[in-house]
Amino acid sequence: MPASQYTVSDVMSHTAVAIGRGASYKEIVELMHQWKVSALPVLEGEGRVVGVVSEADLLPKEGFRREDPHLPEQLDEASKADAVLAEELMSSPAVTVHPDATLAEAARIMARKAVKRLPVVNSVGMLEGVVSRSDLLKVFLRPDEEIEEEIRQVVLGELPLRAHVEFAVLDGVVTLRGPLRDRALVPLLARAIRAVEGVVDVRMELEGAVSAMA
Repeated sequence: MPASQYTVSDVMSHTAVAIGRGASYKEIVELMHQWKVSALPVLEGEGRVVGVVSEADLLPKEGFRREDPHLPEQLDEASKADAVLAEELMSSPAVTVHPDATLAEAARIMARKAVKRLPVVNSVGMLEGVVSRSDLLKVFLRPDEEIEEEIRQVVLGELPLRAHVEFAVLDGVVTLRGPLRDRALVPLLARAIRAVEGVVDVRMELEGAVSAMA
């Protein structure tokens, strides 16, 4: 039985601030300031996400206020310096995620695309919410007791070594102690425990196996 996985729908903000294509530059800045967000989804029709305006899309207006771009790679940024509407400023197509995606999948998208927030959309691209980096970190607020119970029931409960391996959870770090004859189980056990949401690290102090930091 695999460890449970939180999905984006478990941690996302269901109430999302969004704008239309015709939103003005100043309106966008005011909304970001008011709601303390770094990016806003751009919607059209009944709520389909067509782009995102981020702080990075707004900065060229200040960055190129007094000088023209000198390098070829600056041309794209400079083109936004004269933009005044969301449809001119936005990055499109929008980088989005589905509500049933795992937190690991959402984290990989954010890292790969270098974004801080992702619009959460359904199968037809309609906005359902927004997930941020801080939302993905919420799983590390799980109490040690809750993590411990999941490991006991879901991970160790499925293995024949349950009665022989003791473990403790402190600040999200799981330490396993006890006899373990089969060294091949060490990486498998570590991987299964790391899959438990909220686990920060796994430390092995198992007799009969090579001690390892997972």
